[in-house]
Amino acid sequence: MFEVIAEGEGPLFSDPDANKAREFFRTKSRAMKSKVTTVREAVEKFVLDGSYLATGGFGANRIPTAICHEIVRQRKKNLIFAGHTSTHDFQILAAGEVFDRCDIAYVIGLEARGLSPNARRYMESGKVECCEWSNYALACRLKAAAMGVSFLPARNLMGTDTFRRSAAKIARCPFTGEKYALYPALWPDVAAIHVHEADIYGNCRIKGISVADLELARASKRLIITTERLIPNEEIRSDPTSTLIPYYLVDAVCEVPFGSYPGNMPYEYFSDEEHLRLWLNVEKDPEEFKQFLDKYIYRTRDFNQYLELCGGLERINELRAIENLIDIDGRG
Repeated sequence: MFEVIAEGEGPLFSDPDANKAREFFRTKSRAMKSKVTTVREAVEKFVLDGSYLATGGFGANRIPTAICHEIVRQRKKNLIFAGHTSTHDFQILAAGEVFDRCDIAYVIGLEARGLSPNARRYMESGKVECCEWSNYALACRLKAAAMGVSFLPARNLMGTDTFRRSAAKIARCPFTGEKYALYPALWPDVAAIHVHEADIYGNCRIKGISVADLELARASKRLIITTERLIPNEEIRSDPTSTLIPYYLVDAVCEVPFGSYPGNMPYEYFSDEEHLRLWLNVEKDPEEFKQFLDKYIYRTRDFNQYLELCGGLERINELRAIENLIDIDGRG
């Protein structure tokens, strides 16, 4: 029996009961069937109003931009969001005011680029209920869920205001008597992860850092994958150790080339710093920002049209050149 000696004051937005989660996953299909669908259909089916939503990637790297656009375009409401180093994805979702509760580790900021004026207004408006964590604490919560346990102990946050504003607890170890922070498991209702390659069944390859996405994939009740490209299952089978997310975790597969734009996709294309700066600048004026959203999200039919408005393949090729450290004319 743990001796609980302190508790955070923050709200707990999801049930950490491992047995209840197990009941759900016991009924989830593991059939190896094609899950290819469109972004629109995936969001309609799996991102329901009131759901707990999490996104993969880290910072502006490998973010599921196309899914975030579609959630805003479909005007989803009352979501709960996991702000785990969420930068431009948070900026998009805040623009649509699609969530009203948020587990916060890193939000509003776009790292060295500055703060999102609109996201800051939204978070200061009183419309969003918050619970605070650190990035590591949220990663521990996802890892607990991936392991099928109700919590994990760790040694951070203790003695901080972040702990006080969290929903964590501090308890004494029954073996040593040492104090540990206990983090409740987090099973998102739905997550969206952008990957480099996937087959039609949902076997996924990721190049570069994965951060907490492997745990997120295993913790999420429903998982939407967007991929730069679909590859044959035979190719997956030829190198099985490269598969980081297996098919049986996945519910939808959407082929979305450049689906992380204007974020960075490692080894594919660099972030569009000019377009991200445009977002930050236009957000300073709420009326101008409303017109911006109408043009780039609400009145676009899909993510491909958004890309065309941002410069299309010509701009993507420029970003490919930057990512690969070559000149636009092809010289090294």
